[in-house]
Amino acid sequence: MLLARPWTSLCLLAGSWTGAWARSGGLSEDPDIKAISLRTHSLEQPYLDSDMQSRWWDFGGDTIIRTDKYIRLASDKPSRDGWLFSRVPLTATNWEITFEFKIHGQGNLYGDGFAMWLTKQRAQPGNVFGHADKFEGLGLFFDTYKNNRPGTVFPYIMVMNGDGNTAYDKDNDGKANEVAGCSARGIRNAQVPTKARLTYFQEQSLKLELQYKAVDEWTQCFEVANFKVPPVAYLGFSAETGELSDNHDIINIKALNLYKKNPAGSIPSSGSTERKTGSSMTREKMDSSGGSWTWFFIKFVLFGLALTGAYVGFTVYRTRQRDRF
Repeated sequence: MLLARPWTSLCLLAGSWTGAWARSGGLSEDPDIKAISLRTHSLEQPYLDSDMQSRWWDFGGDTIIRTDKYIRLASDKPSRDGWLFSRVPLTATNWEITFEFKIHGQGNLYGDGFAMWLTKQRAQPGNVFGHADKFEGLGLFFDTYKNNRPGTVFPYIMVMNGDGNTAYDKDNDGKANEVAGCSARGIRNAQVPTKARLTYFQEQSLKLELQYKAVDEWTQCFEVANFKVPPVAYLGFSAETGELSDNHDIINIKALNLYKKNPAGSIPSSGSTERKTGSSMTREKMDSSGGSWTWFFIKFVLFGLALTGAYVGFTVYRTRQRDRF
C-alpha cells in the first residue's frame, strides 16, 4: 500500500498534465489545422473579475453586464449605444472567432443593429452601429433596420474593409461599402442560440458562417478571397438603437489562433529554398513536441518510481535499526 499511493498520485499528475497539454492544441475539427485558444480575446460568464473589471476587455456607453447571462450593448430603448473592446490587439496571422449573440425585443418595428470590429482604432464611439466612422480595418455589420436597399431582405449581414478615409454609406445600409454579405431572416428572436464564426487566413480568405436555423447547423454567409485585415487590430463589438430599438446581447466570445499543417503554396519549386515564417516555425515545434512530451512523462514516472523505491527502502532500513537497538 505504501508503494501504491505514490504510484497513483504520479499517474494522476502525469494524466492531468497530458490533458492540459492536449486541450491547449488540436481544437479545430479540421485534421490539417491546429488551433490554440486565445485567452486575451475570449470572453465568457461571469465576464468580470472580483474587482468588477475585466482583465482583457473594456466596455462603455450604455453597455449593461449581467454576469450570469449576457453583455447587453444596447437595450430595447430609444437612443442607446454601447461598446465592448479588447485591451490588447489581435496579432495572430490566422484566426477563428466564434461568438454567441442574441438580437431580440418585443416590437414589430425594431433597429438598428450591432457590429463586430477588427480595427486599428480602439473603443471610439460614433454613429456607425455605436462606433466611429471612417475606421481602418474590418467592420462586420448585423443590420436589422432597412433604410434604402430595395430587393434586399433584412436582417442583413455585410462586411466592409475600411481604409480610414471612406465613410459608411448609412443612408443605403452600406451598399456602397459592401465587400460581401447575406440576408439572415430569422436571426432576430431565433429559437436556437445564434452564433457567428469568422475564419481568416492572412491575405487568403475571410469566411463567415452562421448558426440560427438549428443547433450545429451552420450556414455559410460569404467567403471572400484576398481579404486583408490589419496585422495589429483590436477586437470589438458595438450596437446602437435610434427611434426604434432592440436588445443586442453578446453571450460569449471564443478566439483561436490557427496553424495550417500544409499551407497553400508552401512547397518550394525546384532549386529554391522555402522561407519559414514565424507561424510555420511555431507549427514545426508543436509537431515535433508530441513524441518528446510522451517520453518526458515516461521518464518522469520512472523517476518517481525510483524515488518511491528509495523511500520504501530507507523506511524499512530505519525500522530494522530501531528494532535492533
